[in-house]
Amino acid sequence: MRLLSRKATCNTHGQDSSYFLGWEEYEKNPYDKVKNPNGIIQMGLAENQLSFDLLESWLAKNPDVSGFKRDGKSIFRELALFQDYHGLPLFKKALVDFMAEIRGNKVTFDPNHMVLTAGATSANETLMFCVAEEGDAFLLPTPYYPGFDRDLKWRTGVEIVPIQCTSSNNFRITESALEQAYQDATKRNLRVKGVLVTNPSNPLGTTLSRNEFDLLVDFIKDKETMHLISDEIYSGTVFSSPSFVSVMEILKEMNPNDATKIWNRVHVVYSLSKDLGLPGFRVGAIYSENDAVVAAATKMSSFGLVSSQTQYLLAAMLSDNKFTKKYISENQKRLRRRQRMLVTGLQKAGIKCLKSNAGLFCWVDMRHLLCSNTFEAEMELWKKIVYQVGLNISPGSSCHCSEPGWFRVCFANMSQDTLNVAMKRVKNFVTDSTGAECGSSSVSFTKSFSNWVFRLSSRDHRAPEER
Repeated sequence: MRLLSRKATCNTHGQDSSYFLGWEEYEKNPYDKVKNPNGIIQMGLAENQLSFDLLESWLAKNPDVSGFKRDGKSIFRELALFQDYHGLPLFKKALVDFMAEIRGNKVTFDPNHMVLTAGATSANETLMFCVAEEGDAFLLPTPYYPGFDRDLKWRTGVEIVPIQCTSSNNFRITESALEQAYQDATKRNLRVKGVLVTNPSNPLGTTLSRNEFDLLVDFIKDKETMHLISDEIYSGTVFSSPSFVSVMEILKEMNPNDATKIWNRVHVVYSLSKDLGLPGFRVGAIYSENDAVVAAATKMSSFGLVSSQTQYLLAAMLSDNKFTKKYISENQKRLRRRQRMLVTGLQKAGIKCLKSNAGLFCWVDMRHLLCSNTFEAEMELWKKIVYQVGLNISPGSSCHCSEPGWFRVCFANMSQDTLNVAMKRVKNFVTDSTGAECGSSSVSFTKSFSNWVFRLSSRDHRAPEER
């Protein structure tokens, strides 16, 4: 008889991915301009710290809210008591209005069709529990957020089948790739329950085109048990053209007869973690027109509620329309400037990025720095960047990219001075690497990485010519 459950002892959480293990190395030796100038700079964390001053300024002007007061009187006891897990009506109304404003008010959202969750992580897992059974599959375009291996699979037992996208068309979803993924799932005797996309994309920093949406909608339209989930957690970070188009806008523009076929099979995931830079507040949401999904997800939300204090504070902030309009505009301007700094800095080092218009990161092409076109070579390059250059970035293999040599590099979780230091390090590394023999390094990686697992044997991690 087992002492612990299979879930407690299994190795399927994904915590041994290089995506998470890079964080561990950073935490052992974090960069500090004064205390540890040679430490590792964290560029693997998609946090938005560029507009904290705007949030802090609002809080300073509204002390009653942060002090849990209404009209000068304390409401601490009211907020301290248990609240219905449907959420505070005032907050849900403010949140759907904020979501509509980000989308240029081209679509509206009904608070009665929203379920609050403890972040987007909880929202995505809850949707898996609602629409799929253990052993069912969802199709995801690659590269995708490494955390999905945990969020979608670990507790639910749902499988992920990759839609293999490539650099040949800037990683856009194609009909052939979508059909191939479906056939791959069928060969594995998996029942496909839908497609999940991130829009804007993490890690690409690009928005889905209308052509891609049309392709996805057509794909699920005649498959009566198939769903489309659009994770729109980065919707407010779109800083240049093309503009953001929500899946809800696509549905609104569809022929009414076609829209009716899929209206209750399309679901949106959202969070304030990226747009407002508040991952620590743990505020996420599911939006669905499917009453059964909303009812089931609401029951499940009791396992991960958003605190009443958080809802009260953010309801007041998001209800301030003058503030939200200013914040969205200014935050996007700051993201655009910071992204340009990263792209320019990498260009000076001879490194190109995929053209992006959103997100807190760039998809960086370092294929020319590989010793060979393999994921083993990618991992060796990544180790050098972590230890020798002192930057934690995310290798493409952790995002299930089908081509070695791509990396996700974050730019919004640090100061401008720190980003400048990072760019100088990159430039020096590339200069020093020119003409150097592959495999040679002044740093020994064997001991430090001996316990790390990289999953390089997976079929979707092999280089194209190795298939």
